Amino acid sequence: MKTPFLTLFCCFTFLISLSAQDSESLFFGKKTYVTQRLQSAAPTLDGQFDEACWKQVQWGGTFIQQEPVDSARASQRTAFKILYDDRNLYVAFRCYDTDPDQIVKRMSRRDNFEGDWVEINIDSYHDLRTAFSFTITAAGVKGDEFISNNGNNWDSNWNPIWYVKTAVDEEGWTAEVRIPFSQLRFGDKEEHVWGLQFTRRDFRKDERSIWQHIPRTAGVWVSQFGELHGLIGIKPQKQIEIQPYLLAQAETFEKEENNPFATGSDSRIDVGLDGKVAVTSDLILDFTINPDFGQVDADPAAVRLDGFQNFFGERRPFFIESRNIFDYTVTGSGAGGPYDNDVLFYSRRIGGAPHGSVDLASGEYAEEPTNTSILGAAKFSGKTKKGLSIGILESVTAREKAIIDHEGDRRSEIVEPLTSYFVGRLQQDYDGGNRVIGGMFTAVNRQLQETEMDDLHRSAYSGGIDFIQFWDNQSWYVSAKGIFSAVHGSKNAIYETQTAFEHAFHRPDAEHLSVDTNATTLAGHGGTLKVGKRGGNWKFDTGLTWRSPGLELNDIGFMNNADDITHFFWGGYRINQPFSIFRNFSVNYNHWTSWDFGGNNLYQAVNTNGHAQFKNFWGMGTGMTYEHLNISNNALFGGPALRRPRSIGNFLYFYSDSRKAVTLNFNTYHSWGFENTVRVRNYNFWLRAQPSDAFNFSIGPGYNHFHRPIQNVDEQDYEGQTRYIAATVDQKTINAQIRLNYAITPNLTIQYYGQPFVTRVRYKDFKYITNSLAENHVDRFQPYEGGQLNKVYIEEDEDWAYQIDENKDKEVDYTFGDPDFTYFQFRSNLVARWEYIPGSEIFLVWSQGRTENDDPTKNLFRSLNDNLFSSNAENIFLVKFTYRFLL
Repeated sequence: MKTPFLTLFCCFTFLISLSAQDSESLFFGKKTYVTQRLQSAAPTLDGQFDEACWKQVQWGGTFIQQEPVDSARASQRTAFKILYDDRNLYVAFRCYDTDPDQIVKRMSRRDNFEGDWVEINIDSYHDLRTAFSFTITAAGVKGDEFISNNGNNWDSNWNPIWYVKTAVDEEGWTAEVRIPFSQLRFGDKEEHVWGLQFTRRDFRKDERSIWQHIPRTAGVWVSQFGELHGLIGIKPQKQIEIQPYLLAQAETFEKEENNPFATGSDSRIDVGLDGKVAVTSDLILDFTINPDFGQVDADPAAVRLDGFQNFFGERRPFFIESRNIFDYTVTGSGAGGPYDNDVLFYSRRIGGAPHGSVDLASGEYAEEPTNTSILGAAKFSGKTKKGLSIGILESVTAREKAIIDHEGDRRSEIVEPLTSYFVGRLQQDYDGGNRVIGGMFTAVNRQLQETEMDDLHRSAYSGGIDFIQFWDNQSWYVSAKGIFSAVHGSKNAIYETQTAFEHAFHRPDAEHLSVDTNATTLAGHGGTLKVGKRGGNWKFDTGLTWRSPGLELNDIGFMNNADDITHFFWGGYRINQPFSIFRNFSVNYNHWTSWDFGGNNLYQAVNTNGHAQFKNFWGMGTGMTYEHLNISNNALFGGPALRRPRSIGNFLYFYSDSRKAVTLNFNTYHSWGFENTVRVRNYNFWLRAQPSDAFNFSIGPGYNHFHRPIQNVDEQDYEGQTRYIAATVDQKTINAQIRLNYAITPNLTIQYYGQPFVTRVRYKDFKYITNSLAENHVDRFQPYEGGQLNKVYIEEDEDWAYQIDENKDKEVDYTFGDPDFTYFQFRSNLVARWEYIPGSEIFLVWSQGRTENDDPTKNLFRSLNDNLFSSNAENIFLVKFTYRFLL
């Protein structure tokens, strides 16, 4: 494979050298703006600048385009002024427009950034890596984000309290802003210099212009800001925020005869408290007691057949805020891969579904918790003026019990032990953020006494150290991360970990692994070494990432797979200036090679892809991946490694002009396995309509067809041998996401979200594995012949199964269940949200859901129709009231 890799890389380099050269950006110099302390009454926020105080300072301006023509003068003029007093920063924006009637004032919920907008970024730490962003649309909608990693991470879940008012006049539109110093972080000193940047978006031209010019090829953001001077005598505000909530909920669901826990309805009233205390000017203590973690959008439905976990993003506010400090992504490669989801701290582990469940006898019914209750959590985080980032989190989840009823007699069983979760993170900046050194430690401790859950770890510890060095204006970097884990528990718990899907120490062909049935501890290590370039037109990222066989992160982190070493490379070329028919254009090349710790080469693949936006604002992209080698240690769920066919995959997408009232997006993915084997077809369509500035809706249907001739089914013993049973699987999935948004005012919105999902999985051509690594596909298995396999209905199980008479002596040798199934789920939410004062809200929510297992012999569309409109639905109605006290 060295020759194909080298050939493709040389061709790629030659082509991009023909397309363009790295262009030298114009030098505009470091800009500064000098503010003044208010010498008269503070301005009244009305979008008008008629107060005397605004005459104290001069207008700043001279914005430069960044998109579409980098370094060109902005099409429309933008100006700003900044003032301050002891407690607030005041900003005035004047956005000139030669055609004020055409200003796009789309209403939306907070953080949606619709229509024309302006934005101020403030690096009040002046650490050249992090900043606070405040965005104002022409309709008066607010957006706010916390910027970290020098602009490579924008977190829109940060929600500070601040104030804004906009107006439109004959010269354009204006915005008047008040930002309390309590919402920013800065050191205690007499005179401050802050990083400062402004951005304006002209929606009609899809143009972005900025005050301090930063070329699009720079690869950095915060470190190149201009500066705000003149801040003298301001003191950090040691804020105290208390936010109690009151929630009333009623629930209706299908009544079950004789089930005392399914009476058809339920209700509850709950209270809780969130708080924030500024311990110092730099460090904040957040805490929560009996938190409500209801989500407007539930996690998308997903059914995986490959055994790997699904990774879902965090949406709970307590865990989202300051999460940049707690982030420890083990790899994070430009090439991308399943390893990129691996993290030391995955907050979704806290408060997740209980690990245990109950087995019910005939006539028994159970009430089992769906999530683990979080009794309380506290988080201490921030960044000192010396560049030290600190993050400490502690959370305790309750011992959960299932209640079992048998004709009125009740007992309880523990399904989740009392558990403590701890996370500690430190990072120190040096040389103006050009060098960062950090470390992290996590701990999970469970009280397993008086429980029968000996398959859980009693304790689990993990940690790591990380280092990154930038140079050449942070265009180039080299980074290193090293991690470790150690889990402790009973012999059974460690045995379960060794033989779990992610580890599979018991694989019969894994000569470098063995199961220790007496072990009560398992330890492992991993890490990433990486070098790359993120500035300029030409960028790349390459390195090596590994996970030892004993590495285990899934108690509080997320890990897809252990026993893996992967080399990755990504290179890309960007043409950001308009040329010919293009507004911008990019081309990329990737390759991957993987081994296990036994030295077995498991994976080799190359990819190339290109993306373009045209001058009519439409865009498209396409790419192709060739997998030359694909051997999976997981495919047979503890069986021998399985060679999968070489394959070619292709994706294609296009999208229309996003400025229009109706926009659409279409993408498709196809994959073909050699030897007429694997087939994947995936189609997704998205349509969005904006009938008015206040209302929009979108629908995104999708269809997926997955066909694989060797899919794991079961494992059975036969005459002293293990039969790894497989079959040809055919999975078809239909899903859609439907959204409606109506913004009555910037602070009063109504939203609807719905997601129907149905997947049907059928198996045929059953077989058992004979030579899993054979070069030819048909040599890897032995099909069951006529007379060996018989499908029967098992009365006591009330289900179908397959009986195997392998030696054809008319005696059943072994049996396995019928794996066919159809799964349906529908989730929807109707939410009215009113932010009656900044930071305080009232929610009215109607949530409806259905989950069914249907007949897999049905047509897929019939299953969708029958279940979507069935009466078997769970309805939740709730009212939530919060009030945010600033003390």
